Amino acid sequence: MKTLAAVLVETGKPLVLGELEIPPLKPGQVLLEIAYSGACHTQVKEVRGLRGPDPWVPHCLGHEGTGKVLEIGPGVTKVKPDDQVVLSWIKGSGIEAGGTVYSWDGRNVNSGGVTTFARHAIASENRLIPLPTGLDMSHAVMLGCALPTGVGAVINSGSARLGESVAIFGSGGIGTCAILGACAAGCTPVIAIDINFSKLDLARRCGATHTIDAANANAVEAVRDICPNGVDLAVEATGIPAVMAQALGSVRAQGGRAVVVGNAPHGELLEINPRLLNDGKSLLGSWGGDSQPDRDYPRFARMMAQGRIDITPVLSAPYRIADINDVLDDLEAGRVGRPLIDMALD
Repeated sequence: MKTLAAVLVETGKPLVLGELEIPPLKPGQVLLEIAYSGACHTQVKEVRGLRGPDPWVPHCLGHEGTGKVLEIGPGVTKVKPDDQVVLSWIKGSGIEAGGTVYSWDGRNVNSGGVTTFARHAIASENRLIPLPTGLDMSHAVMLGCALPTGVGAVINSGSARLGESVAIFGSGGIGTCAILGACAAGCTPVIAIDINFSKLDLARRCGATHTIDAANANAVEAVRDICPNGVDLAVEATGIPAVMAQALGSVRAQGGRAVVVGNAPHGELLEINPRLLNDGKSLLGSWGGDSQPDRDYPRFARMMAQGRIDITPVLSAPYRIADINDVLDDLEAGRVGRPLIDMALD
């Protein structure tokens, strides 16, 4: 069996579409028909070569999606054929089966435990959860990365509480999901900071009570104009070290928390004033919003079904897999919040 997939052949070059031969399943692996895939700035950085040397090229990409189970390998018990599932890079329960090697015109193409830039793909059992009841696959794609990372950064990593003030640095896919999470947690005010006017408009549609144009204002001073003592919680979702420092600078002394979600380009370092830590502020890391798929994805899905989280403004109009390089260009330029790739489109 063959499948159409987008392959990174060389960093710094566009992805190439190819017909890959799918190998037999190993124990713990699942063959899926991908319905929808999202795209993340992580893939942009991988393709542009901003994550350092890539020893795995050529390889497949994509780490959030939805699809249908076609076949299961030995030992798989979490899903069965015809099940609809969410694919996520964040590991849940089940077998860790490792990656896959496809063949393409006589050469090998590597793939990790989950990839979604393809019409069919093999995934490890622990990268799947059954599609939550009542959720459309086009919306559930957000559960694969953006939603658990953004919402989780607020609720899990940042331990947001009702009535706390929150500042979100960056209003892309992860940042807007953090805004949605802050609103769902009953935080106020919810302040969005970005340099892109359209992203600030998206932030308002996602529930931000205040927006700051960081291209024309000092972000930390502007946050303190709204919350003079600083905010209770800040979430950084840009991947820019200087902005990470701003997030820490924007939170209040004696209990303020800054959560870093963004991935900085390879080799860049964060420089902070240690006095900020002496003031009782906390700088926290976050691995996928510290979300546990089997515990948190059904919970986030219920919040979506209840209308507490509405991801409709964040998702783009559907793209074709053939337009994958346009997807990455549009995401990098800030023209979309979270791209949606519909594998059924020709």
